[in-house]
Amino acid sequence: MQKKFLTNLGLLLFLNLLVKPFWVLGIDRSVQNAVGAEDFGFYFSILNFTFLFYILLDLGITNFNNRNIAQHSQLLNKHFSSILVLKILLVFLFVIVTFIVGFIIGYDSRQFKMLSWITLNQILLSFILYLRSNISGLLLFRTDSFLSVLDRLLMIIFCSILLWGNVTSTPFEIEWFVYAQTAAYGLTAITAFIIVIIKASFKKLSWNRAFLIMILKKSFPFALLALLMAQYNRIDTVFLERLLPENTGYEQAGIYAQAFRLMDAANMIAFLTAALLLPIFSRMIKLNQSIEKIAKLSFSLLFTISTIVAIGSYNYSTDFMTWLYPQHDYETVFDYTLRMGQSAAAFSLLMFGFIAISTSYVFGTLLTANGSLKIMNLIAGCGVLISIGLNVALVPRLMAIGSAYASLSAQFATVVAQVIAAQYIFKFKVNTRLLLSLVIFVAGVVLIVYLGKLLPYDWKMNILISVAVAFILAIALRLIHLREFIRIIREEKA
Repeated sequence: MQKKFLTNLGLLLFLNLLVKPFWVLGIDRSVQNAVGAEDFGFYFSILNFTFLFYILLDLGITNFNNRNIAQHSQLLNKHFSSILVLKILLVFLFVIVTFIVGFIIGYDSRQFKMLSWITLNQILLSFILYLRSNISGLLLFRTDSFLSVLDRLLMIIFCSILLWGNVTSTPFEIEWFVYAQTAAYGLTAITAFIIVIIKASFKKLSWNRAFLIMILKKSFPFALLALLMAQYNRIDTVFLERLLPENTGYEQAGIYAQAFRLMDAANMIAFLTAALLLPIFSRMIKLNQSIEKIAKLSFSLLFTISTIVAIGSYNYSTDFMTWLYPQHDYETVFDYTLRMGQSAAAFSLLMFGFIAISTSYVFGTLLTANGSLKIMNLIAGCGVLISIGLNVALVPRLMAIGSAYASLSAQFATVVAQVIAAQYIFKFKVNTRLLLSLVIFVAGVVLIVYLGKLLPYDWKMNILISVAVAFILAIALRLIHLREFIRIIREEKA
């Protein structure tokens, strides 16, 4: 199983590293620069508003289905047609609740127009993730890997034409970005649907009231967990838009989005690893196999990467932001410097949160695979309270930086609780050598990056050298054990 994890993680990362860096640095960044912080903040705040109700589209079905199909692959034929009916019903619930709450909080006509398209995109995304959960549940990781980049690949094509293809005489509008998402998600959903109906021998939709009630009962704990996690992961820009004056709120949401997008891009590695770990953990727990080695393997890998990224980002935050986001024609030097200072500060905080998120993707996924949903929901609920409390307290004074502090605090509080819970449930041995290696590694990376800034080269070359040396340190400390990786991959038996 470790071989399956490593080989498929390698393919997954290879495909995503081919596509998603260009998506983030080439397309997403270009869109933000083309429309400006205020317009992008307008879009981003509504996007995150829909994420607060996204769970209504799913009710935990995707995570439940991934774990269930991984443990009982023969149930795909029976479950798929009935769950598809349930997903269609949930679309209506999601649309009704989202628009009612939008009306209550005072969205205007332009916001409702944007909300309509983003709602459609969320529906398509929900179906893509559900369809992929069937594919990964069958451990068809290669197929899932290709599907994981298909939507972004299509977005790159569509947005490249709109940004640089000279197909229109008017400046790029944020609405075009949303329309391109609709087309990309739609084509990806169709592709995934065709694959699943072949695997499931799908013939027609099936209405089975008793079965649907059973699925809802079993998936409810997953739904509650997803709802709570969405609150403390996505609520920040909603507070920025609601607690600050209109133009200031949109601008600060845009500034926060500049930092968040980069953290979200880095988060790709941890998220993709978790997507592999959930069905693998689920299968191993069902077969009563020891998960300690693969948990250590995945944690060491993600902690190494996230620590290097976080410390490097902190030391080069201003360089990153000014490189990625140039001054707009309408901005004064003072306004641009202020915007970059706020973006850099938020970026530094969010990237340290990446360490917590990466660790959570190992231990939180392990607890989820084990069915320890009560503990996970309790932890996530505490994360929501921390996030809301700190956002309300800090946003009026610190704006985007205040939201970044709130996010960082909620992420670390929840991951510490998850690690303690996993240790208690699985009775992991306290690995003193590993803990000492982690402490030495963190101190070493701090020193390496500090000394790297003193090198007489361009900052981009300095950071590349620092990253290379940091990975050598990780290998020397056996946090990344190359011989073990090679041994696992060469094994003939999974």
